[in-house]
Amino acid sequence: MIKNQEFSLSCPFPIQNYPHVLLAHGGGGRFMHQLIEKMFLAGFENPVLLQRHDAAILNRPSARIAFTTDSYVISPLFFPGGNIGDLAVNGTVNDLAMAGARPLYLSSGFILEEGLAMDTLWRVIDSMRKACQKAGVFIVTGDTKVVGKGKGDGIFINTAGIGVIEHDLTIGPLAVRDGDAIIVNGDLGAHGMAIMAQRESLSFESAIESDTAPLADMVLDLIAHKINVHCLRDLTRGGLASALNEIVMVSKTKMQIVENAIPVREDVASACEMLGLDPLYVANEGRMVAFVPADEADQTVDVMRRHPQGQGACIIGHVSLSDQPLVVMKSKIGAHRIIDMISGEQLPRIC
Repeated sequence: MIKNQEFSLSCPFPIQNYPHVLLAHGGGGRFMHQLIEKMFLAGFENPVLLQRHDAAILNRPSARIAFTTDSYVISPLFFPGGNIGDLAVNGTVNDLAMAGARPLYLSSGFILEEGLAMDTLWRVIDSMRKACQKAGVFIVTGDTKVVGKGKGDGIFINTAGIGVIEHDLTIGPLAVRDGDAIIVNGDLGAHGMAIMAQRESLSFESAIESDTAPLADMVLDLIAHKINVHCLRDLTRGGLASALNEIVMVSKTKMQIVENAIPVREDVASACEMLGLDPLYVANEGRMVAFVPADEADQTVDVMRRHPQGQGACIIGHVSLSDQPLVVMKSKIGAHRIIDMISGEQLPRIC
């Protein structure tokens, strides 16, 4: 069994000699070797990574495999509730979870800007290590490149993830059915508003923190309880509205949601109103939408609420057959309006 390693928050790299990233740290020589040994191997140590091969060798029993990749270019790098490091781990873990997979292994590619403080890099690595421990995954391979000052905005991270599917369900938009209940696992918009507040130095009465968190344990618990999960989608860029529109385009169904049923914290709603943003389109990093048969909706909510990331779970609408794929919301005053796909991004560089 691989035991969790505990590390000090102090940077293990000899920063007294090299307090910032140099172009030489990406040149393939002694400096790059030191960076990998003292930072990445120290932070992510596990038996597979320590093979130090060009490709990780993974021994897994025969099973369906889920594979995903993502890139993280968030600004600022650190924000209330998280940073680019734990966001990269949680985002990739959640993409695997949305396929009903048990996340196992990640890769991580770092693009570092010349001049980046080594202490900053170590804070990111340490947060990634902690996020991996929480999610039960291992970073088993990676890469590092250094670009010139002004070319990389500090750190960009690319991750890929592998997970195993240990059940017979086929989870995805094509599995959505007439009558399915639409369920979210908690309140919406906190991540996007946390980023905006940090980016623009905005102050609100209460601190808004990102909801970044791994969702795999909750998803696997739903499956363990024999719930016939039809579709899952994490509500990242574009928020709930974009996720629902992406799914109706594939499933060729109509989705009807109820505004009064959609959970949005009062401080998040107030921040959105002040900034002219719609919380339905604001990014989240620990929220998902689930489609399950109507007669299993209450059980789904009950199981979700047993997990920290699902304590605000609720039913927000249902699916019906339609000749024209649409997302329609019943407003607080009883009117109906079409929730369309947003043209661009309300908040760029959000993940």
